[in-house]
Amino acid sequence: MQLTLRLSGRFAALLFTLAMALTARTSEAIDLAQSWQLALMHDPLYAAARANYRAMMEKMPQARSGLLPQVVGSAAVGYLDSRANTGLGQVYQNSSSAWALALTQPIFNWSAWQTYEQSKLVVASAEIQLQLAYQDLVLRVGQAYFDVLAAQDALTALEAEQRAIDEQLASAKRRFDMGKATVTDTYESQSRYDLASANIISAKNTVQNTKDILARILGRPTDNLFVLPYSVLLPSPVPNQLQKWSDQSQTASLEIVRAQLQTRIAEADVEIAKGGSYPTVNAFVSTSSNTLGNMAVQPYYNGRTVDNIVGVMVNVPFYTGGMVSSRISEKSELQQKSIFDLEAAKRQVLQQSQQYFNGVTAGLARIKGLEASEKSSRASLQANRTGYEVGVRINLDVLNAQQQLYSTMRELALARYNTVITGLRLKANSGMLSEADLLAINPLLREPGTPGTSIMDLNQKR
Repeated sequence: MQLTLRLSGRFAALLFTLAMALTARTSEAIDLAQSWQLALMHDPLYAAARANYRAMMEKMPQARSGLLPQVVGSAAVGYLDSRANTGLGQVYQNSSSAWALALTQPIFNWSAWQTYEQSKLVVASAEIQLQLAYQDLVLRVGQAYFDVLAAQDALTALEAEQRAIDEQLASAKRRFDMGKATVTDTYESQSRYDLASANIISAKNTVQNTKDILARILGRPTDNLFVLPYSVLLPSPVPNQLQKWSDQSQTASLEIVRAQLQTRIAEADVEIAKGGSYPTVNAFVSTSSNTLGNMAVQPYYNGRTVDNIVGVMVNVPFYTGGMVSSRISEKSELQQKSIFDLEAAKRQVLQQSQQYFNGVTAGLARIKGLEASEKSSRASLQANRTGYEVGVRINLDVLNAQQQLYSTMRELALARYNTVITGLRLKANSGMLSEADLLAINPLLREPGTPGTSIMDLNQKR
């Protein structure tokens, strides 16, 4: 009994140690580079894409097999018992065995040859699909990472706004007690405080949801992330010319390359379908052996024969019930569809080049405008507070100025993160995105709590 209790105590201590280690691990701050490495190892969507690519690699040996010799062996053993229908007397009995070995080598098979040529395109398309999944993983990691930072900044700004409203509420109550203000000021402040409390609940839920999305990609929960200081100046696109990005996307976009491969695959499908009306030519060699059960021929063959055959077989499909012509029509229409899909992909990529390039340039301009707005809003709030104290401004003016300031701060934070992500999407649309783009951002990040990294440190940037 004492031994059992001792073991139970050790087991509980071990569980406690493991729990503390896990808690310390999940609470340890990680940066963008670490997030990327975790995503590479644990993201199920990218793992599925890799598995699909490995599966598609088998299409080529499968198609090649249709051009290589086929060897088939067979064997059979039988027993014959022949009886008369009257009295069931045995008339004849014999056992027999046989084996055969046949080799067939295709000489001309248009469909098989086109299938092999098509398999090369299928493997190339699968490789492009894997590269698209890789780029998608880069974007998803970046998007999820900065979504968490944006949600945390929004929550921080809301909590700061609530504290400022609470101070204004206390001031309104003091002024009311002193007879310098009406109860309306207290009600207005209380209303804004309650609204801020409701918004904070929603913001906390958003923070948790964004963390859950990132955890789904990384395969583990993460409570703390390295943050992007507000002192970092976001760069303009390089090159800073829309036409060059548009030209690059039309030649290197993975979506266009994939659509081009799909067009060539569709062309091969038409040729494969046409092969259904072409003759096929196969050379064959076979050898077989069997015992003879016919007693009448025993004087000439003593029990077993061995037959060897070498020849060429030609099959000509004269009429297939309309199946071949129907398949040719079907594949021809699908080929036309692939051509239209390629044109649609080109237009979409071109439109996205303009959208993302303009998004980055407009985002940078918006950041500058919001920085100026944040500075002026801060000055406006201070002026309204001073005016309220001396009686030239009312309580509602202060509350509106507070709301304007913290709303601007949240918009500024979101604009910065959106601009970073739009820059990544611009590169992805041009077929240039890689992990190096994430790793280039990583040195700019700082551990949470570092001075100048909080949204409340915006004024320190000036």
